[in-house]
Amino acid sequence: MKCRANGTGSVYRDSRSGKWIAQIVTGRTVTDEGRVRFLYKRRSFKTKTEALKSVALLTPEKEKPAFTVSYYFNAFKNGEYADLGESKKTAYKIAYNRLISLWNVPMKDLTIAMLQAVLEGVCGYYPAKDVRTLLNKLFRMAAADDRTINHNLPELMVLPKNNETPVEPFTEEEQLKLWISYEAGNIDAAIPLILIYTGMMTGELRKLRKDMIDLDNKEIIGAGLKTEERRKKSVLLPDDILPVLEDAITRAKTDTLFPKTKENFYARYYRALEQAGIERRLTPYSCRHTTATVLGIHANVAPQTLQRVMRWKSTKMMDRYVTPSDQDARKAVNKI
Repeated sequence: MKCRANGTGSVYRDSRSGKWIAQIVTGRTVTDEGRVRFLYKRRSFKTKTEALKSVALLTPEKEKPAFTVSYYFNAFKNGEYADLGESKKTAYKIAYNRLISLWNVPMKDLTIAMLQAVLEGVCGYYPAKDVRTLLNKLFRMAAADDRTINHNLPELMVLPKNNETPVEPFTEEEQLKLWISYEAGNIDAAIPLILIYTGMMTGELRKLRKDMIDLDNKEIIGAGLKTEERRKKSVLLPDDILPVLEDAITRAKTDTLFPKTKENFYARYYRALEQAGIERRLTPYSCRHTTATVLGIHANVAPQTLQRVMRWKSTKMMDRYVTPSDQDARKAVNKI
């Protein structure tokens, strides 16, 4: 029997008839005894040349994959998806599940009407934005395989209005109240103070361990979450917050400084604000906005420096985090 590449069949001469046999494997089955039995398709020819020509015709053509939404999502999962943070992965999984009615539709057959219809069932600006962002990625991959596909199609999708209330930072007076309360024995005030002076995310502080804190070099290493930029960059510590962190390390009864569970962490955070006499219900996210606003406006820190402190990928994030007040604007116009 003559050897050929796997999956392309074989040609051999039948010793009994003297004819040349073209043969391919069409499948396999298992006998009652548990043995594997291969199934063949064969044709006989007078000459070897005829058999070689025929064996290629016997080989069934491999079916081309259906280039559907699900096909490209699987391609996406095997690509850049693997390097994303867990929260981003979850957001894309949810976005993909919202596309369930389109999973088996070829990308080339999708229309803006079909895409827009999906968004009608999505509540909220950011969930809808996740759907559009995912579709952008899938369409770019599809367009690379088929030039007739318009990779800009998802950009025509109209998102619902963003009715989210802007995050407000702590005022200077409210920050002072936190310090006074902390010095008076309100140890829970350490939570908002650390968040404000480090720019850390809530989840980062909740998982913060003692061995991550380097007081000598004034940095926290290995606490970053969500984005690659935050994971690889250390948190820089200002001098004012070092005694607070040192005190928290001493008080902590476990390796972590604060409660890991959301319920306990948030309970202590809001209790700290109440005991400090802060009447506004400012979320922990307001702390990170305070960091950016104080440095970007009050301290007039350069955008590139602020980017490093906040561990952003781009200075464009200033548009989202730096929130000037009317008082800041008045001070600015008086400099004209």
